[in-house]
Amino acid sequence: MEDKKLYFLNLGGGKMKKVIALLLVLFLSLSIVGCSGGKSKDAISESNEIKETITVQVEKDWLAYYEKAAERVKEQYPKANIKFITTGAFDHLDVLDATDVTNKDVADVFAIPADRIYGLEQNEALAAIDAKTMAKNVGGFSNYDEGLGGNFKIGEDYLAFPMNIETLIVFANTANAKEKGINLKKPIEFTELDVKDMLIPVFDAWYGVALTNSAEIELLGKDKSGNLYSDLTANFNELPKQKQEVMKALFNYWKGHNRAKTSLWDEDAAGGYMDTAFSSGGESSLRLEGPWAIGSLSNLTNNGKDLEILPINTITINGNPLSHWQGGWGLAINSRVEDNEAKMMLAQKFIEEVVNPKYAVEFFKATGKILENVPVSIYENSDLSETDKKVIKAVIESYENAPARPLFIEWGSVWDTWKNAILSWPNTKPATVEDAYKEIKASFDAMMQNF
Repeated sequence: MEDKKLYFLNLGGGKMKKVIALLLVLFLSLSIVGCSGGKSKDAISESNEIKETITVQVEKDWLAYYEKAAERVKEQYPKANIKFITTGAFDHLDVLDATDVTNKDVADVFAIPADRIYGLEQNEALAAIDAKTMAKNVGGFSNYDEGLGGNFKIGEDYLAFPMNIETLIVFANTANAKEKGINLKKPIEFTELDVKDMLIPVFDAWYGVALTNSAEIELLGKDKSGNLYSDLTANFNELPKQKQEVMKALFNYWKGHNRAKTSLWDEDAAGGYMDTAFSSGGESSLRLEGPWAIGSLSNLTNNGKDLEILPINTITINGNPLSHWQGGWGLAINSRVEDNEAKMMLAQKFIEEVVNPKYAVEFFKATGKILENVPVSIYENSDLSETDKKVIKAVIESYENAPARPLFIEWGSVWDTWKNAILSWPNTKPATVEDAYKEIKASFDAMMQNF
């Protein structure tokens, strides 16, 4: 990728591959405007003359909600047409990855997880959008760039619009907690729990970062000059005490499960073990999970009667609250659309209607997704179930106290680097935290050498 980019002078910007193309576009634009007078985007908007058709990727269960959003758009642009490609978001991205943006099976508007933004940008798959104007139209953003919207900005381009927030929360089995004497009404110190009391598959960095973030351990970061670094290439005695203590807690957690001969350190068997242990009458009371797990965990807890939902900062480690990431999804526009001003306007208007705060509750009912720009009170004062309200409240509180998720492409190497190090312990059987940390350091040293 080149550091410097050239941009089309169309709605929202857009990448241009060759300087000659820009000159040609400008020449043709001047010629056309000179001959016909042309129409600005404002003129198109005011005259309701959008006659274009766009395609939109949508999950099957979301279709009814999306259709209503399309109806609202067509009230403003009655001559426009919005067609749907019913497919899962990841299946849709697989098609895009295997082909290119010109494939008719790739939609004009589609959902993307935040961690895909840099890869899609490198492949020039996304159109730049007028996100600040969209945010103003939608409303509710206190500081757009400091939230999920800023995560979708690369250089000067905004390449997706916030769809929903995601972060990990804590689920508690109240019956099991009562049996173990765990008070769910106050902060719970992880290092004071019995090793089986809380379930965290720490070998998966998705969950493991909840511990490392509590001490601001940078698994992979970039300094002000853009250089990559990792805290985990330092020797153990060089780590600040707070970070050493997290490593000790992690080591003791493994040591306890190793002695108890549980399956938590078995990548294939961990899920089944956690389900059994968290079930009512089981040996575990707390579980770190995402809000999407509410259905399956309800089934394990006496049809939800024994289930409580808590923000992640309920759990502390050495006095510091656990913290995950500010993650989420966005709605993006196919780069093939960026030179068609009317289609861009139509696509952006549709996105605005999908995430319209006025329909936040209906959006959650249809998708299970929580809008970033809607206060928790809107959900609490709705007709949602009490369980849904607890999930939403826990997610919003956990999200607000979380750091931004690292999205740069190189971070993808961390997943296996971390997992291989943590899963090595059952084989290497470290006797001390220093020995255990050596496995982590060796793994991260190797990763950094690859960069």
